[in-house]
Amino acid sequence: MPELLIELFSEEIPARMQQQAGETLLRLLTEALAPLAPKDARIFTGPRRIAASLTLNDMVPGRTLSERGPREGSPDKALDGFTRKHGITRDALSLQNGFWVLERDEPALEARTHIAAVLPELLRRFPWPKSMRWGAGSSFTWVRPLRRILCLFDGTVVPFALAHDEDNGHHLSTDTLTEGHRFMAPGAVAVTSADNWAHTLRERFVMVDATERRSVISKELAALAASEGLSIVPDAGLVDEVAGLVEWPVPFLGQIDDRFMDLPPEVMQVSMRVNQRYFALRNSDGTAAPRFAFVANIKPTDGGALVVAGNERVLRARFADARHFWDLDRKQTLESRLSALDNITFHAKLGTQGERTRRMVRLAGLIADRVGAPKAECERAALLSKTDLPTGMVGEFPELQGVMGGYYARHDGESEHVAQAISEQYQPRGPGDTVPTAPVAVVVGLADRFDMLAAFFAAGEKPSGSGDPFGLRRAALGIIRLIRENGLRLDLVEIFTLAAETLPANLQNAPDLALLPQFIAERLRVQLRAEGARYDCLAAISVGNTDTDIVRLLARAQALQNMLETEDGKNLLAATRRAANILRIEDKKDGPHEKTPDASLYTQDEERTLAQTLDRVEPAVETAFAEERFTDAMRDAASLRTPLDHFFEAVTVNAPEPALRLNRLHLLARLGRMTRLIADFSQIEG
Repeated sequence: MPELLIELFSEEIPARMQQQAGETLLRLLTEALAPLAPKDARIFTGPRRIAASLTLNDMVPGRTLSERGPREGSPDKALDGFTRKHGITRDALSLQNGFWVLERDEPALEARTHIAAVLPELLRRFPWPKSMRWGAGSSFTWVRPLRRILCLFDGTVVPFALAHDEDNGHHLSTDTLTEGHRFMAPGAVAVTSADNWAHTLRERFVMVDATERRSVISKELAALAASEGLSIVPDAGLVDEVAGLVEWPVPFLGQIDDRFMDLPPEVMQVSMRVNQRYFALRNSDGTAAPRFAFVANIKPTDGGALVVAGNERVLRARFADARHFWDLDRKQTLESRLSALDNITFHAKLGTQGERTRRMVRLAGLIADRVGAPKAECERAALLSKTDLPTGMVGEFPELQGVMGGYYARHDGESEHVAQAISEQYQPRGPGDTVPTAPVAVVVGLADRFDMLAAFFAAGEKPSGSGDPFGLRRAALGIIRLIRENGLRLDLVEIFTLAAETLPANLQNAPDLALLPQFIAERLRVQLRAEGARYDCLAAISVGNTDTDIVRLLARAQALQNMLETEDGKNLLAATRRAANILRIEDKKDGPHEKTPDASLYTQDEERTLAQTLDRVEPAVETAFAEERFTDAMRDAASLRTPLDHFFEAVTVNAPEPALRLNRLHLLARLGRMTRLIADFSQIEG
């Protein structure tokens, strides 16, 4: 099949936009060229270009189009409008099933003609997150000034231009030309195919594949570090960003002056990453190494000596700034900064950071009482938790809030438990982050998140759709992980109620506060789904269940899952579903059938056996649940499998005798009530 190659060559594209732009280009091309059955699609992204290649049919097949017009007998104006819209006369219409119908044949169309027809409009409506205008005479926008459009089909150019009516489209039109590296191989060069394009650009110091650039950066940085017995601090996000900044990655190592090595390693890493896109290195024992790594976009003729020296000089200036903040911040204790929090607005409806801190202190003390953590240290850590916000270091590097508070707390002589809690209060920050286990740190992390959720829900700022500007879904997942991984027994409703009691008076009874338990439950289901667990089991045990103890709910859901994975469990599920279906149908006739079954009306042994098993199982399950012996409860429930199977094999529920029929329906209703003690089996998938 013939191949289409399109390259959009521009000034430097922000690294964060490149991958999305490539995916968008491929999606739009696939949609616009659907009549040509695109296959083997590939995208290429880089600092100065996004490109795509696809194989296509060489023709758009002919087809007959049929469009229904006005109904027979409609006013003449309606019919005239329809014919005028399509540029036809009434003779071209036929009457079919009471409607005027236009049928016309569209002839086959060459692929090159179709491509030239659809691509200009595709480029004019290309959805960059941010775009700009340049020059004069055109309203066409691009993320940065667009310089060239390469468009080849089957080796030859597809001619089209961006000019449209009075808009000159910046005089851009297609050709066969691309450009190599800006410095090492400047100038235009012609290409004939996607493979030739990639090969030609490689000869001109451009790696067109972003995945290859990422791989080269990771492997060569690791090799340089290993050559000195060091390792690169993992940072996949920085690798992705740097891969979007360079076309020909050339890694180097630089030296860090000894006078800066007493700075906190987090300060050094963040300063290098944020300001210079440098990689931090560490020794074999995990300590910070006096070396840094960076990636140049050129291959220097001197082996890199001048480039390394220049980057070392820049880093010395950055670390000197960090040293200034580090020394200045330690001249003032965290406790002395408490008053400054009253001048920092947390949210217009929720007051200042000072007010939030006081709420957290109270809540931390209450949670500490419930989990057996040292109350005084929890309250102290909560009191100082936000005092690093006014510091110079956090002002310069907001990513370090909490971390710097921990360092400053140790400098001030606070206990290690308090300092650790301040440092770890925002953990876990994401799915791959570690969860604090120290009791004080766990309590402060929970107090922070419970207050945040209660406050923002009360203020009417709950997440909607994909929007979550305050990170409330992340906060909910943090609560779930802190509770799950530390095995804490907390009543979520109680904690949210306590958190709401110290909100501004006009928000303490806000209606959205009632949504918080369900919000946490939904996040828990999302978390289980992400882990590949049976989230439907959690949904099944949650129906009609007001319990908000996450540990107990998960233990119960796990016990249900384990039972359903056994042969008895699978058959019990099938049998209870059969019973539920029978009741649903019969309830529509003369239900509900919720009365207690009459033992004197049992006429078959299978009825009596099922009833006797229910007599034994029901109290056993209730007792096991009360004692949180969920595995025992599920084992007792699974023992219903055999008598239930025998019941359905031998007993006709809808017996011809009315009294027998009703009694058997009452027996099935009793079974349903018993199984609902365990779970709502209608929620189980499969």
